[in-house]
Amino acid sequence: MQYQLIEDFISLKKLCQQYSKANILAIDTEFVRTRTLYPRLGLLQIFDGQNLALIDPIAINDLSPFWQLLTNKNITKVLHACSEDLEVFLTSANCKPENLIDSQIMMSFLGHGLSMGYAAMVEHYTGIEVDKSESRTDWTKRPLTQKQLNYASADVEHLFNIYPTLIAEVEKVGRLEYAKQETELLIDRKFSPIDESQLYRQIKQAWRLNPQQLNSLQHLTKWRYQQAKKRDLPLGFVVKEHTLMAMAQYNPQSLTAMNKLEGAEVLDIRHKGKAMLVVLKDASQDNEVNYPQKIQRLDEYPGYKQIFKNVKTFIVEVSEKHDLAIENLASKKQINQFLTWYFDLNEAKKLSHESNTKPDILTAWRNELYGQALKLFAEKGFKA
Repeated sequence: MQYQLIEDFISLKKLCQQYSKANILAIDTEFVRTRTLYPRLGLLQIFDGQNLALIDPIAINDLSPFWQLLTNKNITKVLHACSEDLEVFLTSANCKPENLIDSQIMMSFLGHGLSMGYAAMVEHYTGIEVDKSESRTDWTKRPLTQKQLNYASADVEHLFNIYPTLIAEVEKVGRLEYAKQETELLIDRKFSPIDESQLYRQIKQAWRLNPQQLNSLQHLTKWRYQQAKKRDLPLGFVVKEHTLMAMAQYNPQSLTAMNKLEGAEVLDIRHKGKAMLVVLKDASQDNEVNYPQKIQRLDEYPGYKQIFKNVKTFIVEVSEKHDLAIENLASKKQINQFLTWYFDLNEAKKLSHESNTKPDILTAWRNELYGQALKLFAEKGFKA
């Protein structure tokens, strides 16, 4: 397949004017994310069935014509496994796409599981084995090789060609609207602002801490995230999670005390010890009435195991009735999210209200299909 390599703004603008007349665009991104918090965009691929273009975002400072395509409601954009692409759109331009559908999500509603890879999808529909040897290449390094460019162009070429068959199959089983809503949920999650005051809840062992220790952890996780954003570093490159836990648990008052802590990383203390002492001192100034509440573990809720089992049985029945895979209906994480909300553990309902979000099970197609019925089931005590 022939393609254009777009390396200047004028060519990009002209190209996007052509694409603005399209009904469907297959889109992909190539990026690097090895030692950074944010993905570094290396290439944009786009195909309308006639013109295939590779856009160089390193050569072009202003990508606004492309972002305008993404937000054009009149054009259907199809991407495969778009979660990380959405992060690229968010961090590069805060561009929330409109009328986008994820082919991986569509495949899941056809019974192919939740994580079917692009190469597997292409082989399923065409018998072609896609060369993935360039998938881990450095897309920010210039010049790009011919092999890289061929690899990148094939991604959107096959995706566009497969799309009509894929959408026809999804429509035939009556799941197109579900796939659209599921994609929209993914987009909304990716573009929801991060509440820095709640990051401490993501630390795996945080439930072990008392309110005072949680207050310290809350300050530390917020500080770490702000450092990561400022320096564009992965969170673990700023300070390791187990170091934060040790700091919050023992509240050391000096570097000497820090170095004696079990579980704290030596390099973390050497490079960030003084900064963490300042954070801990700030945390100690807080009034205890403002401390976070001790984290309640869902698996310690009375009768949790049996309740989970009953909910799973309920969802299996929904699965059989509607001929939908259980993994499409609810994962273990989604069931636990619902139960945490229903039992209002750790202020779940308050946080849900403040963020204007609900458990996935009570949102969009899931809510309509079985979410409300599950609430009624819960009100009966989760008993059949």
